[in-house]
Amino acid sequence: MHAAVDFQQMLRGVSLRVTAPRVAVLSAVYDHPHADTDSIIRAVRDRLSAVSHQAVYDSLRTLTAAGLIRCIQPSGLVARYESRVGDNHHHVVCRTCGSIADVDCAVGEAPCLTASDDHGYSIDEAEVIYWGLCPGCAVAQRT
Repeated sequence: MHAAVDFQQMLRGVSLRVTAPRVAVLSAVYDHPHADTDSIIRAVRDRLSAVSHQAVYDSLRTLTAAGLIRCIQPSGLVARYESRVGDNHHHVVCRTCGSIADVDCAVGEAPCLTASDDHGYSIDEAEVIYWGLCPGCAVAQRT
């Protein structure tokens, strides 16, 4: 899925030391968009069986701070991680199963960055979450 992504180069590009846990965490986040921490730990342990929970948590925190991954936390759900960074995309969340999908910002001149009152802030990002039912849950609800 991410064969063309050079995780070691990504880490070096933000002046981070290349470590096996960091590479494994990046790989897991790329392979499992919107995965929660427990899912990432399981995926990392498939690659590095002896990695500790703390090493994964530390890697997630470091990679998020460096801007290589993004943490989202829709209301009522646990934190999720994704590799899509550097744009102003949003998310749609299923109220029933909790599945999450990316939604691009509305087309045009970044309408989602124009607040009715910015209170003097210099706004550079908007976080919009659309809630509803995924196709599978919508069909199940109708039957």
